[in-house]
Amino acid sequence: MKSNILIIGVLLFLCFGCEKEVSEMNIEKTTIDYLDNSNKEDQFLGGIKMIPIQTPKGEFNVWTKRVGNNPTMKVLLLHGGPGMTHEIYECFDGYFPKESIEYYYYDQLGSYYSDQPKDLSLWDLDRFVEEVEQVRIALGLNKDNFYLYGQSWGGILGMQYALKYQENLKGLIISNMVASIPDYQKYSDEVLAPKMDPKVLEEILIYENKEDYSNPRYMELVVNNYYTAHVIRMPVDEWPEPVNRSFKHLNPEVYVTMQGPSEFGIKGDATLKYWDVKKELHKITVPTLTIGATHDTMDPEHMKWISEEVKNGDFLLCPNGSHLSQFDDQKVFFKGLINFIKSVDSGSFNKKEN
Repeated sequence: MKSNILIIGVLLFLCFGCEKEVSEMNIEKTTIDYLDNSNKEDQFLGGIKMIPIQTPKGEFNVWTKRVGNNPTMKVLLLHGGPGMTHEIYECFDGYFPKESIEYYYYDQLGSYYSDQPKDLSLWDLDRFVEEVEQVRIALGLNKDNFYLYGQSWGGILGMQYALKYQENLKGLIISNMVASIPDYQKYSDEVLAPKMDPKVLEEILIYENKEDYSNPRYMELVVNNYYTAHVIRMPVDEWPEPVNRSFKHLNPEVYVTMQGPSEFGIKGDATLKYWDVKKELHKITVPTLTIGATHDTMDPEHMKWISEEVKNGDFLLCPNGSHLSQFDDQKVFFKGLINFIKSVDSGSFNKKEN
């Protein structure tokens, strides 16, 4: 009897050992597949692909870079600005690869590695939507694998893209962006501005009223009193290097044309000044994650509301984050983002009853 028990124990031990070994082998194979670029056309270019884009003003090229391989999870990253760069997402390298999520860096037309034409008529929301669609086609993304992530201005572009082309999407992520520029302006004026030191605000408004936005003192006041509170909650000398580079490489022509020169909302004749899709959100039916942050320039309650207006939405709050919550509330941000992508991929995303 004791011998039989001993034999059974040995067999169980061997079985558990085999299961562990098989599991480790599967993980190793997944990692190898994720890193294997041997059959990719961009193998010798490090994942980089320049994509020709047709516009009303002719053909231009935009820069993309693929990281990893996964047939069912491919994320296209839309940077903010407008006119910022893909560099703001370099921290994704620390999280997506270990989850085997394929993702694409992308500089929109007018930004950094992409062509930078001087025609102001190109800085138009509808044209950018068509650009994203051309990029999607060129990268071979479709409803079985295509997740679109947009942050800030990228969130505007993501919402507008989904309203026209959501049949191509598997999932949508709207990060740190509300669905109405007038609402954003109101939040900035009525909620954020009163939180500032009155003397600092008074001096900032003097420069704003004079439209003296290029004055070094104006930027000094804004960066040290507004950015460090609501854009990235770190002292300026501790800002991550990718953030500094992305700001350095900002295309001011694109930014000012669409966003305007002020750092307190969108003013003047900026093309995005009256953008508002609140009444259209119910048309978005694909699984959608909205990401907000307690200290953001955008109202987190509005971002939660977006998740309730779309047909199949969920909301992630970064309690210690601001506008760049991928840096200042990184663990919460990436845990929630990755959980969403994987839950949609596995079919376990909790859809709302409508």
